Amino acid sequence: MSLPPITHCTTRQDCLEHDRADPLAGLRDQFDLPAGVIYLDGNSLGARPRAALQRAQQVIAQEWGTDLIRSWNKAGWFDLPLRLGNQLARLIGAGVDEVVITDSISINLFKLLAGALEMQAALPDGAQRKVIVSERDNFPTDLYMAQGLTEWLDRGYRIRLVDSPQELATAIDAETAVVMLTHVNYRTGHQYDLPAVTALVHAQAALVIWDLAHSAGAVPVDLQAAQADFAVGCTYKYLNGGPGSPAFAWMAPRHHAAFRQPLSGWWSHQAPFAMQPGYTAAEGIRRMLCGTQPIVSLALIECGLATFATTSMAALRTKSLALTDLFIALVERRCAGHGLALITPRAHHERGSHVSFVHPHGYGVMRALIARGVIGDYREPGVIRFGFTPLYIGYADVWDAVEVLRQILDDQEYDVAAQQDAVT
Repeated sequence: MSLPPITHCTTRQDCLEHDRADPLAGLRDQFDLPAGVIYLDGNSLGARPRAALQRAQQVIAQEWGTDLIRSWNKAGWFDLPLRLGNQLARLIGAGVDEVVITDSISINLFKLLAGALEMQAALPDGAQRKVIVSERDNFPTDLYMAQGLTEWLDRGYRIRLVDSPQELATAIDAETAVVMLTHVNYRTGHQYDLPAVTALVHAQAALVIWDLAHSAGAVPVDLQAAQADFAVGCTYKYLNGGPGSPAFAWMAPRHHAAFRQPLSGWWSHQAPFAMQPGYTAAEGIRRMLCGTQPIVSLALIECGLATFATTSMAALRTKSLALTDLFIALVERRCAGHGLALITPRAHHERGSHVSFVHPHGYGVMRALIARGVIGDYREPGVIRFGFTPLYIGYADVWDAVEVLRQILDDQEYDVAAQQDAVT
C-alpha cells in the first residue's frame, strides 16, 4: 500500500497507516506513558523509561540498602559519571572519555566559561579579548551565569548579545574571547549550523561553548567533526533521565591539558582518596567533576540512554522532521483563523524537534490543552510549545493533538485570564 506524503495526510486513518509502517514504533513500549495522555513536552521533561522503576528499586534497596558504602566499588558508583558519559558520547559525536555526566547545566557552564576565559587570557592578545558573545534569546540561565561570572571576576569582561543569528558574523571579532550559544533555541526551535558557526568563531581565534539542552537525543550532533571546543547539555529532556537528572559536559581533548576550572572539588583531584591538602587536577575530562555525585539520579540516566541502543540519531531525526512537518501542516490547515502564528523555522536544517506557535491567549490555550490530556508547555510571550520525541510519539498522536487544539479554539474553551502556575 502506498502511503500519502506525511504533509498530505487528511484523515486519522492516514496517520495510523504511517504508524503501522514506522520502523521506530516499537520503541514506545520502552516507556511507561499514562493512558489518555498525548505527551508533547519531552523537550522539557522526558517520559519515564519502564526500566527506571526497577533500577531505582535496585539502587535504593540493594546497592544502598544492603551493600551500603561498599557500592562505591562493588556497584561501580565511583565511575558512573564517566561510564554514562561514554554511553552518551555517540549521540553527540564525541569520543571515549570525552564526556562526563555531573552537576547541572548552569554549574557546568560556569566551569567551562571560566576555564575558557582563562585559556584566552593566556594568549598573546589575551588582554584585549574581553567579550563574551551570545544571543539575546538564549536560555536565560546561560546568560545569568555569564553575567554573574563577569561581575565576580571584575576584569573588564562584558557580554555582547545579538538579536538574530544573522548578526553573529559582525559580532564576533578580535575582542571576542568566547561565543556561547544554544544549538536549538528553547523558545522557537531554531537550529544553528553548528559546524559553520564553530568555523566562524575559530576564524577570529575565539572559543565556542555549545548548549545542547534541546539537541542531545533529538537532532544529530557531531562535535568532533565540527572541531567544537566545549559543550554542555541536560539529560532530563530527550535523554529521559528523570526530573533534575545531572547534566553533561564535553571538552575537546586538545583542550584537556590547558583547561582549569574554578570549582576544584575533590572528585576532580588526581588522587581524591590520597587526601592531600593541595589540589592537582585529574587528567582528561574527569577534571570537570567537582563534589560527590548524586548516585540515585545518575543511575536512572542509564535507563534513558539504553532506549537509544536499537536505533540511530539519523533514524530519529527522520521521524522527528516527519512528525513536526505533519503537526505544522495540520495546525495551519485545521486551526486557521484562530490567531496562531508559527515561530519555528520551516526549513529542516534550521528546525529542532519542537514546534512553537504564538497566540494572544497562549497560556490559557495551553492550560485547556493540558486539561484535555494534550501536554505541551508555555513560554513567554504567548508561546505554546510542543515537543516531538520520536521514541514514543506517533503520527496518530499528532492528529489527535491537533484535533483537540482545533476544538478548543473553535469553541473558545480557554480562560483568557488564566493565572499562571509557578512552573509553566
